[in-house]
This record gives sequence, structure tokens and C-alpha cells, in this order.
Amino acid sequence: MQGVGRTSFRAIAIPGRAAWDDGSTVTTPAATDPALIRNFCIIAHIDHGKSTLADRMLEVTGLVEGRHMRAQYLDRMDIERERGITIKAQNVRLPWTPRSGAHTGTEYVLDMIDTPGHVDFTYEVSRSLAACEGAVLLVDAAQGIEAQTLANLYLALENDLTIIPVLNKIDLPAAQPERYAAEIAHIIGCEPDDVLRVSGKTGVGVPELLDLIVERIPAPVGQADGAARAMIFDSVYDIYRGVITYVRVVDGRISSRDKIKMMSTGATHELLEIGVISPEPKPVESLGVGEVGYFITGVKDVRQSRVGDTVTLQHKPAAESIGGYRDPKPMVYSGLYPIDGSDYPLLREALDKLLLNDAALTYEPETSAALGFGFRVGFLGLLHLEIVRERLEREAGISLISTAPNVVYRVIMEDRSEITVTNPSDWPEGKIDSVYEPIVNATIIAPSDYTGAIMELCQGRRGQLGGMDYLSESRVELRYTLPLGEIIFDFFDALKSKTRGYASLDYQEAGEQESSLVKVDILLQGEAVDAFSAIVHKDKAYSYGVMMAGKLRELIPRQQFEVPIQAAVGSRVIARETVRAIRKDVLAKCYGGDITRKRKLLEKQKEGKKRMKMVGRVEVPQEAFVAALSTNESTASKK
Repeated sequence: MQGVGRTSFRAIAIPGRAAWDDGSTVTTPAATDPALIRNFCIIAHIDHGKSTLADRMLEVTGLVEGRHMRAQYLDRMDIERERGITIKAQNVRLPWTPRSGAHTGTEYVLDMIDTPGHVDFTYEVSRSLAACEGAVLLVDAAQGIEAQTLANLYLALENDLTIIPVLNKIDLPAAQPERYAAEIAHIIGCEPDDVLRVSGKTGVGVPELLDLIVERIPAPVGQADGAARAMIFDSVYDIYRGVITYVRVVDGRISSRDKIKMMSTGATHELLEIGVISPEPKPVESLGVGEVGYFITGVKDVRQSRVGDTVTLQHKPAAESIGGYRDPKPMVYSGLYPIDGSDYPLLREALDKLLLNDAALTYEPETSAALGFGFRVGFLGLLHLEIVRERLEREAGISLISTAPNVVYRVIMEDRSEITVTNPSDWPEGKIDSVYEPIVNATIIAPSDYTGAIMELCQGRRGQLGGMDYLSESRVELRYTLPLGEIIFDFFDALKSKTRGYASLDYQEAGEQESSLVKVDILLQGEAVDAFSAIVHKDKAYSYGVMMAGKLRELIPRQQFEVPIQAAVGSRVIARETVRAIRKDVLAKCYGGDITRKRKLLEKQKEGKKRMKMVGRVEVPQEAFVAALSTNESTASKK
């Protein structure tokens, strides 16, 4: 944007943002006094109504007219809208004039960030919290506090944010606001009457909540005349305009056409445009202390706008950067292979594009003897895996096979050399001294009636009880230390089954522990098939081998010869199934005659089958890989 005041510009779409009208004009708002700014985010468990409440705030503040309103207005991806979940945090600037209290009649600027609720996207939540002074803690009045609610609450408290407790969905017939208000009060140390009751669906209590945000959340503090510092909390990629960087200004002022410097890399760029989201992008003259907005520099590589980096001015740089975020660490690895090998270059290109919008994704090429060329991809969890795979299939039109998810193991050999294993095929040969696996601290919240069933499940997954607290007379919180490898397959499904769907789960990494782990190989005709191999605890090796051998016996079509399917640990076979041979009726042409003629034909067939057994290779159809690996594929549901 050039100049000040009214500016005419052409429409260029930002991904996830609606385009401006071609030839329209936008009036650049004057710089906002930090005392009139309130920065806050909405945190909650998944499906507790964050996006619905954000919709009502857009309506109540008059930012979006009723005729333009749609459900989940801030959720821009098709997958988000279909699944009813938020995957990527979205920020929006709201104008609000309080109707009650000491601030009545003064117009304020509210910068709101709508955050995801699922445990896999806690990284998005942590970035959002660092850009705010306060958080609206949202709890479903029909379900109460869940595990992810507590996890997000602790994150907010670590960031020293002001917490506003809110009960949502009070219009539901099953709502119990008094009971759950007491539960919230017990946890955060307030009075039950301090918990605001709202309905994101009907709009009841939303104006009062906005008034409370202005009253309770402190204004941002910074040095308006100091060296400019802004923190990058998100970035997206647009094919026309390059990287669009979302920032929160902490000190100083950054104006259009300034030359900026990234403090971690030292890279410098000229600002082509600076603006705010309200709810569509609007260019402004500058951003000052406490304001949240976006930069466009024309850079095509999103890695030059690292999330957590500090932006300053080239001609007057800041002395020190703002504390950033730690880089997200992949928790789960899975191989992604195109069903059609010729789609490999398309898959590489699709992953490169997705990486531009998902800073938590990591990948490297790998080759499988069974599946061909593909990539080893690191994910934050199973839902992240499921979302990424679905986005790749939709956006690039590629059919994919994903191998069974694995965690990262550290193997110490007898000669004290250390090997990092992210794939069963990397498991070393030779004498192993010790193996270390990642562990997590899991929090489970459920009705107290199911305590015994939950304990039995966790102990069966090698869990260690760390503590237990009663949140109320009927709800209990259990804290377990569990191996990550034990919970990435079907743990959550088993937990839901044992508690009739009432339990909620949250977990965070907690280092590693030494364990007795082995690699189980699946052999077809004596040859190992790397796609079916797995690293499991030695006590579960037999059950995995029996399960996989039995499944493959059903999936592999019968050949002209007998096919043995074996599960082996090292050189020791622990399970076996056999695919029986197809018997060709060689006697069909014998209408009669001596029995010796029939015997001669049968002996000839027998010799031929022996020869086939020695030289024959087993044909495994693509569908067998898909079906066999689907037993261990993501079963991530809404948590």
C-alpha cells in the first residue's frame, strides 16, 4: 500500500480469507491507543462451541451482517467445516462499545484468536496465547471440564494470562450450569457466581461477555517510542502474494514500506502491505503497540517467516528479541506412499506446498521394497496424520497408502553406538544393549464410576499411576505415565468403549524410558515384507504376529503353490499361517482308462508345484496392503 488515507487496490485472495472487491476502496483506520485494545483468545476442549461463540461475537459487534453470516465463519478449510473442528487458529479484529460498567460508551478494539481444541494442535494454541493478555475459558454446560480444557488452562496460566471462565450451551436441555460452575470455581479458585453463562447458538450472554473482556483483560503494555519489535505467531502461503505473516506488535511502530529485519535469521525485506483482519484483510498505514495484524513482503519461502521469530526495523533494530516458541517436535511417524508410483513427484510437490501452511510438518524421502518410493512424515499425533493425509488426497488428487504409525526409538548397541529409529526397517542388526522409547504424561477425566475400568486399561498398556483427584463428587481426574507407542493405535477408542464415551484424554511428552522392545518381521515365502514390520514390546510380539498373519491369510489371494506367512522376531518364528494352493484339476481330460495314467498326471503336477515353490514369488495385491495397514491406521476421533 502506498500513501495514507483512502487507497484503491486490486483484489488478490489470501488463502483462507475472502478476496476484496476489485476496485473497491478501504479507509485505513487511525492508529489505535494501546489503552483501548484488548487481546484475547478462546480456549476449550474440542466441540465445546468455540467457533460458534466466535460467530456470535462477529454478529453482536456488527462486523458481519446477518445475510453474510454462515456457521463456523472463521474456519476456512473444507475439512474444518465438514468435521466441525478448528485445525488452524484464526484472528479477527472486533469493534466494541461496552454497554455497562466503567467503560460504557467508549469504543474499544478487541483482537480475538479462535484456537483449536484437539490435543494434536496444542502447538497452535500455545502460539495464540503468547499474542494475548487474556483468555476466555469455555466449558460445555452439558459436559463439564474435559482433559484438554485443563491442558489449555495450564498453558494460559503459564503465560500469565487473565482467565475469564464461561459456561457455554446453557440452552441445551441436558445443561447443568450450577454443577459445572462449581467445578470450574473449584479448579481456578473463583466463586461459582463469577462464571458467566452464555449460549453461542442463541447469543444469550455474549454482549455481557464482551463487556467483561473489556473490564477484566488488561490493555497491552509496550514502549511506543522504543525500537520496533513484533512477534510472528502464524504464517500462511498465497500463490499470488507469497508469504502472509501474522504478527503481534510489542514495542514501537511498524509502517507500510518500512524495511524489516528477521532477528533470528538476519534476513531483510521491504513491506509491500501491512493490515488487519476485520474479518477480511484491510490494509492500514501502520501497526503500533499491542496491535495484531499481518505483513506481506513478497517472499515466497515461508521458512523465512519462522513462527516465534521477532520482526524489527532494519534502520533501527531492537537490541534483543522477544522470547519465541520451541519448535514443534513430531510425536508420530508414518510412511506415505502413492498407490500409483508415477504420482511420486506430485506427492513431493503437494508436501512442499502443505509445509508452507503447516510449520509442524516434517518429512524426508524413503523407499520400501513393497510399496516403492514415498516419504517418512512426522506428525504431532494421529488426528494430525489423518488431516494431512486427507488434505494431500483432496488438494493434489493422489491416492495414498499410509504405513502403521511409529514413534521414535533410541537404540544403544553393545559397542555403545547410538541409533535413532523412526521406521522398523531402520532397526539395527546385531547385539542391542538397551532401547529407549518416548513416554507421555496422560490426563484422563471421566465419571468416577469408571475408575476401575480405566485403571485396568492403563495398566494393560504399561501405564504407571501418577495421581488421582476428584474434581467433584462424580468426576475424577487420573494422571498416568504411558509409553507413547501404546496410545497411538487404539487406546482412545478402548478408553471411550470402557467409559461409554464419557472419558476425555490429553497427553504431553515426558521424556523417555528404557523398555524391552523387539522388531516383529512378517515373512511371505521366507522373504520379509518391510511394510508389515512393527516394533512392539516383547510381551505383545506374539499377539501382533498372530493378528497380522491371520489377517494376511484372508487378504492374500491363493496362488498355484502353497504360501507360508510367518511372523518372526530375529530368526525365531513366533506365528505361522498358510495360504493353501489352488489345485488345478489335471484329471478333467481323463474320461476313463487305467488308474496309473491318473497317477502319472498327479505326480507330474506335484513335481511342477515343488518347482514353483522354489522359484515362485508371491503376488500381494495393493488392496491387501491397504486393508492390512488399516488395522493400525489412525482411529483418531474427536477428543
